Amino acid sequence: MKIRLVPALLILVVMAVTIRLGFWQRDRAHQKEALQAQITRYENASPQTVGAAAVALKDIEFHRVRAQGTFMPERVVYLDNRPYNDQPGFYVVMPLKLEGGGYVLVNRGWLPRNIEDRERIAPYLTPTGPVEVEGIARADASRAFELGAGGSAAHQKIRQNLGVASYAAETGLPLQPFVIQQTGFVPAFKDGLVRDWPVPVADVERNYGYMLQWWGMAAAALGFGLYAARRAATKERSEGRGQEPAHSTKDA
Repeated sequence: MKIRLVPALLILVVMAVTIRLGFWQRDRAHQKEALQAQITRYENASPQTVGAAAVALKDIEFHRVRAQGTFMPERVVYLDNRPYNDQPGFYVVMPLKLEGGGYVLVNRGWLPRNIEDRERIAPYLTPTGPVEVEGIARADASRAFELGAGGSAAHQKIRQNLGVASYAAETGLPLQPFVIQQTGFVPAFKDGLVRDWPVPVADVERNYGYMLQWWGMAAAALGFGLYAARRAATKERSEGRGQEPAHSTKDA
């Protein structure tokens, strides 16, 4: 049986790519599971106190934290296109001037947006004196899809995204390199904001589903290759029998 090189190579390439993509999805699922286990451990640990000393993001991300200071409402930024229960809204991000020095950004919570005029900000309360907030240390205040950077330009009250480093450069505030995703006040204080945060790790089942899909495609490619090879072999045998020379017999 003659093996056709180009089709065979194409099938091998398809199999190699789809198998590799399946392993990639499996690894992504394992990474998410490990991160979720890590987050669960942090949730059950005592909160770390945030002070003036800078803390590396890698040492504090997803940890429970607690900070004391005074909010700076004049520096507030509203992150647009943050829906909650299918309702458009903002995340309210505000610097907290820490007791003892230093600053940290706090994602205080979700606020509904006026559909007709997004610049008409709904009322909410901000404590005027020293407060103590609790939350989770995050790398940013959430990222939304954005075409270009115009929607996140400096000195805008309403933006699409807000980076800690860029905001520190814009304001001159020596910020901690993370954002506190606030879960509450100590003692409790009702400010009118919603703090029902999205789960940081989700869709693990989807990764496993994609893994099975990619491996299924690899199996299908293998099956198609074997089927095509079998048909080619059958055709060759049939043509070979049809081309056999006829034998004549003579009377002795």
